[in-house]
Amino acid sequence: MDRRTFLTTSGLAVAGATLIPSELFAQGTSGDAAANALFERIFQEAVARSPELATSLGLDRGALAGLKSKLSPRTAQEREDDLAQVRKALAELGRLDRASLSPANRLNLDVITYSLEAQTVAPARYGIDSVVRPYPIFQQGGAYFRTPDFLNTAHTIRSTEGAEAYLARLDAFARILDEETAEQRAQAARGFLAPDWSLDLTLGQMRKLRGEAAANSTLVQSLVRRTKAANIAGDWQGRATRIVANNVYPALDRQIAAIEALKPTTRPGDGAWRLTNGDAIYAAALEQMTTTKLTPEEVHQMGLAQVAEISAELDKILRGEGLTQGSVGARLDQLNRRSDQLYPNTDEGRAALLASLNDDVQRMTEKLPQFFSTLPKQPLEIRRVPVEIQDGASNGYYNRAALDGSRPAIYFINLKDTGDWPKYTLPALSFHEGVPGHHLQISISQTSAEIPTLRKVGGFSPYSEGWALYAESLADEAGVYRGPIERAGFLQSYLFRATRLVVDTGLHAKRWSREKATDYMVETTGFARPRTQREVERYCTQIGQACSYKVGHGVWSKLRKEAEAKLGPKFDVKRFHDVLLEGAMPLTILEQRVRERMNEVA
Repeated sequence: MDRRTFLTTSGLAVAGATLIPSELFAQGTSGDAAANALFERIFQEAVARSPELATSLGLDRGALAGLKSKLSPRTAQEREDDLAQVRKALAELGRLDRASLSPANRLNLDVITYSLEAQTVAPARYGIDSVVRPYPIFQQGGAYFRTPDFLNTAHTIRSTEGAEAYLARLDAFARILDEETAEQRAQAARGFLAPDWSLDLTLGQMRKLRGEAAANSTLVQSLVRRTKAANIAGDWQGRATRIVANNVYPALDRQIAAIEALKPTTRPGDGAWRLTNGDAIYAAALEQMTTTKLTPEEVHQMGLAQVAEISAELDKILRGEGLTQGSVGARLDQLNRRSDQLYPNTDEGRAALLASLNDDVQRMTEKLPQFFSTLPKQPLEIRRVPVEIQDGASNGYYNRAALDGSRPAIYFINLKDTGDWPKYTLPALSFHEGVPGHHLQISISQTSAEIPTLRKVGGFSPYSEGWALYAESLADEAGVYRGPIERAGFLQSYLFRATRLVVDTGLHAKRWSREKATDYMVETTGFARPRTQREVERYCTQIGQACSYKVGHGVWSKLRKEAEAKLGPKFDVKRFHDVLLEGAMPLTILEQRVRERMNEVA
């Protein structure tokens, strides 16, 4: 499951067995038992309606074992059914007696209600799955993009049953492709079709997936490799090859033909303004991705101010390193190209780069007890983005561990070109995606006894992305960056996120082109153009999400300073960070909770 999604667009329905004992949730007042039961039932309903969610969390077993053979439908009717189920859950939440709840459960009620209400916006107002991801198929979205990776990384194979379930899902993949093709045709008629360059990238990735002989495809070889490792006897290669050749590839061919036919009809432009109700959709996306009421202009000006401030700090470091000529961006570009900062663009170079990331995570892990009373227990693996999707994939992202411990967390990095990753920039990325960033925050939430499961699997982008940026500064506080150059990499990371505020609002509210946005980011940050363009392309098709980072970081940093100032010698950084045990929440609620926690100490 994508860490940026609260539950899943698959919605809610009725399930059977209780998955997590309700005794783990808040208790103590007369209404808590009923609230806990409802929270858990809503979670169970979400799992039962989303086979992918069940597998991602390691819950596709026991009473829910049948989900391991399925994939969620991708139809307009499914979207309507999902909306009905969310509204039903909201109605049930609304009948809880708030006055009878403990403070912890009032918090749970507020956060869950906020999340579910946000889920209704896109289908109810605009007839789409998401205001943030309004296109059914694009360079980072669609079954062609997510299902092969999901089958390879989330679907576990430890027995004949797991292998058979894989084959069933492989067969279902063909149906999902056809459903999504029909949905894309219908949405294109309403104006929801990705920009032409996005469709070009999409077609390129589809053809790469389709280009392998069926027997050699990753869809087949993933099953072959893992059944062999687990000594599971059977003609897995032959059976999978027939499904791919006879079912999946023909469905993919139909989707390729449909996208080729639709491409000439797509509207000009790159931002949300090109959509039907585009301004309103961007306002809704910006609210969801910042959990604030900030306007596009306010966010744009915030970004410009932060770019100026961070650039000034970088200027001092670069001058101290003898880099004095040109703009800050130009000098960072010079640093990016230095031979001592580059890994060879070879398999050996990629292996060395991955080894350096693991070393960075280990060095920071040793410092964690200075800052946290609760440490992550789930293992973390660092992998490169699969080659077949690297052209359109993000530069780096994190997948949470399964709740049952059956699968580790994974931090992916796009290694299409090692030139995109100068050595001095990598520690900040590892601290962002690994520890004390996403891996620590999400792992603590998953194992917390203070919140219901419904919230353990949920998330709010400004909370989590803001935390991950704050985590980069904790590494600075811990002295883990090696010298001024690596600290410049940390500040460059902040500069990059500040430019996102400018670029996202520029694209979607000021009608900037993709080229103008890329030019601005390259000139300002000094990042390599190919890497930067992939980022801009993500902002074009995942509306508003880029603003969550620095808006969220601003709130986390402000609250830390506020707590230090108010509590003085009573301030305890570990206690401050214990708010992570309360789970992800909107920024407005986070501010309220941190201040309440301050008052408990003052």
